[in-house]
Amino acid sequence: MNAAQRTLSPNGPQLSEIVAGTMTWGEWGADYDTVTTADLIGHCLDLGITTFDHADIYGSYTTEEAFGKALKQHSSSVRGQIQLVTKCGIQVLTGNRPENRVAHYNSTRDHIIFSAERSLSMLGTDYLDLLLIHRPDPLMDPEEVAAAFDELRQSGKVLHFGVSNFTPSQFDLLAAKTELVTNQVECHPLHPDPLFDGTYDQCQGRSLRPMVWSPLGGADYFKGEGTKLLRLRDKVSEIGRKYGVEEDVVLLAWCRKHPMRPLPVIGTTKKDRITRSLKALDIDLERQEWFEILEAGRGHQVA
Repeated sequence: MNAAQRTLSPNGPQLSEIVAGTMTWGEWGADYDTVTTADLIGHCLDLGITTFDHADIYGSYTTEEAFGKALKQHSSSVRGQIQLVTKCGIQVLTGNRPENRVAHYNSTRDHIIFSAERSLSMLGTDYLDLLLIHRPDPLMDPEEVAAAFDELRQSGKVLHFGVSNFTPSQFDLLAAKTELVTNQVECHPLHPDPLFDGTYDQCQGRSLRPMVWSPLGGADYFKGEGTKLLRLRDKVSEIGRKYGVEEDVVLLAWCRKHPMRPLPVIGTTKKDRITRSLKALDIDLERQEWFEILEAGRGHQVA
C-alpha cells in the first residue's frame, strides 16, 4: 500500500497522508550521513510518503542542509514529486547562532524572510510548499507577519503558509490578515488537548486539516513509567492484537479517526516503522475503541 495525497485546505497544498518528520534524521538523533539520508528519502517516496517536515532549528540549524545535500543524490525531477514543509520563528541557544543571547521567538518580517530564504538555500530548492510559524510569539505583529508572507508568496518562494502550536485565538488573530492552511499541533492520547480546547473545532469550521507532531507521544509513551501509561499501553496493545498491528499503528489510527483526518508527522528514522505506518491508513477504529484509548490516556472517563 502507498500513501495517497490529500488537500490540506480548500486553497492549500496536497500533502501525503503520512508526513515524514526529519527532526531526528540529523544531529538531534540518528545523525545519518548523506548516502543514508538519500536512501531514506527514496524509501519514503517508494511508499508514497512525499511530504517532508522540517524546521530551521533542527539539528541546531544543520538538518535542512544535510537533507538538501541528500536530495541532490536523486534526479532533479524528484523535487516536483515531493512537498517541503519547514518552520521558522524559534531562536535557540547554539554555537551556530552566537548572536542568540537568550532563547526567544522572532516573527518579524525581516526574520521570516531571512529564515525562508536560508531554508531555500539549505534545502537546495527554489520554493517551499509550506512555511509555518513554529511557535506563537507574544510580540507577534500580525500585520508584519502578513507582509512577510505576502512578499514570499508574490515572489514564488513560498506557496502556502500556516502555523504550529497556535491557540484558536492566536490563529484567528493572524488569519484575519493572511490566509493560513493548517495548524500543526501536538495531539495523542497522553495529550489530547486540541480535541477539547477548540483547536480542532476551528480547523473543522475552516475546512483545514491539522498536522500532528508527536502523534505517538514520543519517548513518554515508549519509555515512560506510571500507572496511566501502563494502562494506556495495555489498552493499545489489546486493540492492536485485534487488528494484528503494532502499538504505533494503533496510535496513528487513533490520530486519524477525527473527521478532519489529521496528517500525522511521524518522527521515526527506521525504515520498518515508516513502512508499517501505512497500515494505519487501513484501520478505522470502532468509536468505543477510540474512546477506550482516550480514557486510558486521560486516566478518567468522559463526563
